[in-house]
Amino acid sequence: MSQPVSLDSAISQPTGLPVVSEDLAALESIRQRVLWLSTSMIHHANRIRPNLTGLKVGGHQASCASMVSIMTSLWFEHLQPGDRVSVKPHASPVLHSINYLLGELDEKYLTTLREFGGLQSYPSRSKDPDTVDYSTGSVGIGATAPIWGAMARRYVDTHLGDTGRGRQYSLVGDAELDEGAVWEAILDPGIADLGEVVWIVDLNRQSLDRVIPNIAARRLEKMFDAAGWQVITVKFGKLLEELFARPGGDALRTRILEMPNPEYQRLLRCTAAEIRDRLPGTGPDSARIVELIATLDDATLTAAVRNLGGHDQQALSQAYREIDDTRPTVIIAYTIKGYGLPTEGHPQNHSALLTVDEYSQLAATLDMDAHNPWGRFADDSPAGRLCRSAADRLRREPVPSVPELSLPTDIGRTPKGTATTQAALGRVLLDLTRDAPEAAGRVVTVSPDVSSTTNLGGWVNKVGVWSAAERHNWFADDPETIMHWNERPTGQHMELGIAETNLVGLIGELGATWSRWGQPLLPIGVLYDPFVERALEPWSYGIYAGGQSILVGTPSGVTLAAEGGAHQSIKTPSIGLEQPGCISYEPAFAIDVEWTLLASLAKLGRPDGTSAYLRLSTRPVDQTLAAVPTDPAARERRRRQVVAGGYPIRRRDDAQVTIVAMGAMITEALAAAARLETTGVRADVLCITSPGLLFEAWQARQGRTSADSWILDQLFPTDRATPMVTVLDGHPHTLAFLAGINRVRSTHLGVSRFGQVGSLDDVYRYHGIDTDSIVTAALDILP
Repeated sequence: MSQPVSLDSAISQPTGLPVVSEDLAALESIRQRVLWLSTSMIHHANRIRPNLTGLKVGGHQASCASMVSIMTSLWFEHLQPGDRVSVKPHASPVLHSINYLLGELDEKYLTTLREFGGLQSYPSRSKDPDTVDYSTGSVGIGATAPIWGAMARRYVDTHLGDTGRGRQYSLVGDAELDEGAVWEAILDPGIADLGEVVWIVDLNRQSLDRVIPNIAARRLEKMFDAAGWQVITVKFGKLLEELFARPGGDALRTRILEMPNPEYQRLLRCTAAEIRDRLPGTGPDSARIVELIATLDDATLTAAVRNLGGHDQQALSQAYREIDDTRPTVIIAYTIKGYGLPTEGHPQNHSALLTVDEYSQLAATLDMDAHNPWGRFADDSPAGRLCRSAADRLRREPVPSVPELSLPTDIGRTPKGTATTQAALGRVLLDLTRDAPEAAGRVVTVSPDVSSTTNLGGWVNKVGVWSAAERHNWFADDPETIMHWNERPTGQHMELGIAETNLVGLIGELGATWSRWGQPLLPIGVLYDPFVERALEPWSYGIYAGGQSILVGTPSGVTLAAEGGAHQSIKTPSIGLEQPGCISYEPAFAIDVEWTLLASLAKLGRPDGTSAYLRLSTRPVDQTLAAVPTDPAARERRRRQVVAGGYPIRRRDDAQVTIVAMGAMITEALAAAARLETTGVRADVLCITSPGLLFEAWQARQGRTSADSWILDQLFPTDRATPMVTVLDGHPHTLAFLAGINRVRSTHLGVSRFGQVGSLDDVYRYHGIDTDSIVTAALDILP
């Protein structure tokens, strides 16, 4: 039997892998320093920084450790200044460590992880002090963001000028692939053309609570391949590949590949003697494996079971060089959770923290000072030179100043006849192309497969559908085809599959182009209002990340009577009250749609911008009920009120009751006021367009915010304070706070149970929001 091979001699053997780094030793030094810094940031936050409350601070040392090699190779060898990277949430300390070594983060921040005003728990474009390309933290949302970032970049290129070139990387934990939003994005047909998209999957086969028994990398490979992606798998490192080339190596390879995940993970917690006993297994080739590992000394054997491709700089570098930029790529990198830490491979290491003793032992292993952990490399050292070289290579040009966009506030047309607020959306967009073509050229609409049913047909016919390459419209000469689907790079409408998460992910990235390339877009996403809640979490995250967009929910409410309870939205009216960074509007008339949409567009694509949500309806409404003033000054006053949150639509001297209505219910409110007057009861009627803005105004009046409060004086003057009835096609709590402004008696009508199929009259009566119900509520509340 041959003599045992030492670790040093084993890893010096040729493996057939090309040496692609000029200084592997320097790269390894950086890898170890990144491991140390990321571990130390979490250690300091939990073990050293005073914690007066005793509440858990947290952090994920093991999740960081599994990503260190992947990120070190990527940043210090391969990234280019035009590339953008979405980092898996729990690896944020690794990103900050790399930025620190590149000179982009001051040392003072390393002690502030998860501290108020310091480094955020997860990467944040808007809150972290260093370079963060994508905010992550909500599972699946950060992973898919670079897909939509790639699409947004291509759109800017085809409409506003060259943004340069660069890949869009996602660093994804394997457990994150359980999120359905990930596969919704991967399977969208348009994604297969995005060759700049690269995902790197950290396949450590662990989740929060356990080793996952059935993660099948081969199945994942097939799923990505079926979606048209290039699949690169990085399974093993240099040492294992060398062992596989020896006699018995084929048996060892088969044994490791077929070993259940938990069994493999258990080997990481074993001594060399236990590995010699467990690794061969009981199969027919176990004797060959015994003979092979008998040639290895203990250090080499324990290193071999840890020698996965996701921790081998040469294997990773080779994988990055194989990326095919003609289609999306996924690199599946086998890793060990907690690699290099005492918690390595433990099934419950997800949130585990090193003890003080373990941290000291790690310092000794890495030749670091536990009491002075924040050292950088000397400038003249090989690692220092590599850091400086990478910093120079990755330096980006400043983002150009955002141009001022000129948008009208009032197109000047007064709608007549009967119309719906949903139909008004398409008309306003078409009007904009005539009255403000430059601003209209920056509008981009996005929808799932509902463009025609949400009245975007005219707009789509006018501006065309965006496509990276022009496609022939085979129905262009069909006289019965009303909606023309002309796909070309100059199109301004983008349609995805029926996946609301994809839609809001895309409008979020379209709404961030002002901050990435200094080119603002005005994105409008249109979907059925009942599905807004499905889209709300990723849309909210997009707003948090700096994406400014308009979400239009239509049709809405139980007014969609014939569709039944499953398609009747109830909770969406309160979104504007509750969603930060968003103003919501529910217009009652077509002119209200115009004014609120123009005001919302004017707030997009700017550093102080904000998003908007418009809730529209298919309810036909007599537009003369709006009583739009003909005097220019009075019309402007009405417009300002509409945009600020509401306006009085009917005032009566000595009013005894106030009816407050929103959206589709304005018809019933006005009819109820007319009925009440026949009984001798005079009623004011207020049309509310934005309960969220009115709530902010009320908070401002109490000194809690800096918002304007003038609208309250025009809607709810104290000398006209009367008992109040509120009504809307949605949950009644949305408007309930209005009674508190002047502390009046109140009754709040709305929808608080699942709907029914029926006629409009039947459904309104069922929910108690019909004219009779409003009249009864007003009479009951009078003194």
